[in-house]
Amino acid sequence: MENSHVAKWVYFSQLCSWFTWYCSSRTLTNTMETVLGTLALYYYPLEGSPTKNSTKYLLFVALAFLVRPTALILWVPLLLYHFSKEQKKLDLLIHQCLPVGLLTLGGSLIIDWMYYGKWTIVQWNFLKFNVVQNLGSFYGSHPWHWYVTQGFPVIIGTHLPFFVHGCMVAPRRYRILLVAIVWTLLIYSTLSHKEFRFIYPVLPLCMIFCGFSFSNIKRWKKAAIGLLVLSNLLPALYTGLIHQRGALDIMTNVQQLCHKENSSLLVLMPCHSIPYYSHVHCPIKMNFLECPPDLEDHDTYIDEADVFYASPLAWLNAEFYDSRRLPTHLVLFSVLEQEISPFLTRNNYVRAASVFHTHLPEGRIGSHIYLYEQQVL
Repeated sequence: MENSHVAKWVYFSQLCSWFTWYCSSRTLTNTMETVLGTLALYYYPLEGSPTKNSTKYLLFVALAFLVRPTALILWVPLLLYHFSKEQKKLDLLIHQCLPVGLLTLGGSLIIDWMYYGKWTIVQWNFLKFNVVQNLGSFYGSHPWHWYVTQGFPVIIGTHLPFFVHGCMVAPRRYRILLVAIVWTLLIYSTLSHKEFRFIYPVLPLCMIFCGFSFSNIKRWKKAAIGLLVLSNLLPALYTGLIHQRGALDIMTNVQQLCHKENSSLLVLMPCHSIPYYSHVHCPIKMNFLECPPDLEDHDTYIDEADVFYASPLAWLNAEFYDSRRLPTHLVLFSVLEQEISPFLTRNNYVRAASVFHTHLPEGRIGSHIYLYEQQVL
């Protein structure tokens, strides 16, 4: 950074980001990608940086690539800029890029060989699935402009005016960071499947410009600080403590099934709605509605979850034609309860627990999550 004064405001801006609080506590690969990217940025050889170290920053970029290969998108303009400014280009390639690449990619290949039992380049598989074949669109798609009109404004939140101001007052040498931000948003916009978390790694770069903004504000600084803190504190607390908390809260009840003999659970929710075995820690029988992507490109492919939601009652009656196949417990969103109530009544299921999930129910997602238990007569 320019000096400790600017660095202080960059740090303050990052701490105030509601989206940072929202993502950093979740076990997302995007979170690790962002952490590694931030470390790489610390050592990036930007002109005038006292902490620049090409080997270290390249190592963190490589690690971010191993964690999530699309991390390279953000770093393409930064890597090219570094290479264009480097006086000893051949030395950079041979003595820094090559050793780091061989060490990280080689280590990844060996680890994956040990687990898969064959040589596998998982980074290529990731890119092939998400970029080349664009199979991520199976899980939803958005218009091309979504990141610009919705995604980026939401994750940066009320930092946006400070970011814009910072772009205008930051020294010229920081423009490469702005180029990296715009480049990343444009490239991600070409992919049909879009999520807020995908562009989380650009946030630390944005905070650098916010830091320059605050360091240059002379009037109304206290008011600006108060606005930023308050406007981010409320969504951070709401999304971190209240919104969609039911998926974790219901697991407390599910864990109790470990103490009941011959317990079994069927999750009648959109796939991956609850943490599953990671929060149970006992070998009870659990099943959920599956939604694997169509890897063979069948024209009429429909996943199990969609088949179920097309006619929940018919699916349940067909799946459990034999009462001996019934699970002892069911987990479902409140919006499904009325539709399958004949099945629940006929098979002696009673509601054993109810937990709040969200104030904003939508589609297959209900305001509450219910745990049903079958009563033995």
